[in-house]
Amino acid sequence: MATVMLVVHPGRKDAEDLAESLTAWLAAAGHRVVGMEARDALAAADLAVSLGGDGTMLRTVDACLATRTPVLGVNLGTLGYLTEVEPEHAEAALEAYFAGHAQVEERMALEATVVPGPGGDARRASALALNEVVVERAGPGHTIRTRVVLSGAPFIVYAADGVIVATPTGSTAYNLSARGPILSPQLEAMVLTPVSPHMLFDRALVLGAGEEIRLELMPPHPAALCLDGGRRSELLPGDAVVCRPAAARARLVRLRRSDFHAIVRAKFGLEER
Repeated sequence: MATVMLVVHPGRKDAEDLAESLTAWLAAAGHRVVGMEARDALAAADLAVSLGGDGTMLRTVDACLATRTPVLGVNLGTLGYLTEVEPEHAEAALEAYFAGHAQVEERMALEATVVPGPGGDARRASALALNEVVVERAGPGHTIRTRVVLSGAPFIVYAADGVIVATPTGSTAYNLSARGPILSPQLEAMVLTPVSPHMLFDRALVLGAGEEIRLELMPPHPAALCLDGGRRSELLPGDAVVCRPAAARARLVRLRRSDFHAIVRAKFGLEER
């Protein structure tokens, strides 16, 4: 018997209906089903199933990073870069997983540590992200100034709407919309991409997994720290965010050979001319 945690997109009737159907199917097969709100869900879960789009999948993966719980994504959204199966194949996918006919693919994640500036709270807070860490302006009407330090060496001060540090998995998310490069998820790398920079140098930079990226917020404006699309905290001038590859790895359930290039081709409607 396995304990399966279902993470359901809130407010979507199709996701709720599928959760009800899968709960009955899993119970009939002898498995225990828990929701994400259950007190022991993360610690007890042998498998997490995301029912929604990429946003729900990110929320599920982020929750499961520390426990290394594998995640199966069922696509009820639009893009579905991260999800593995369509709703009509969910039961078959679970049956294949429990029969040992699936693989677990590991993906690099990021660890972001907030280092308070002089006079701030001395405590350091760390969090994990699968797609990206973003330092961005807290409100409209101004840019922020962010000093970038790479492995201890000053690199540049960006005057921009924000700065993104993305994983290869996250290179097709916010990084892509900011004109950053697409990276194969098999790479061990980080992408540093400015958002709407007000300066001549506006290129993204691909860095190795052994490097460290420090983003120091300069006066006068505050900023916001966002991980995987969710706002986590306010940053004040003098605060810094240190990004490095996390020791924890995201574990995604795959039922077939992953073909990243085919996914990109399909999602963007690329055709030979």
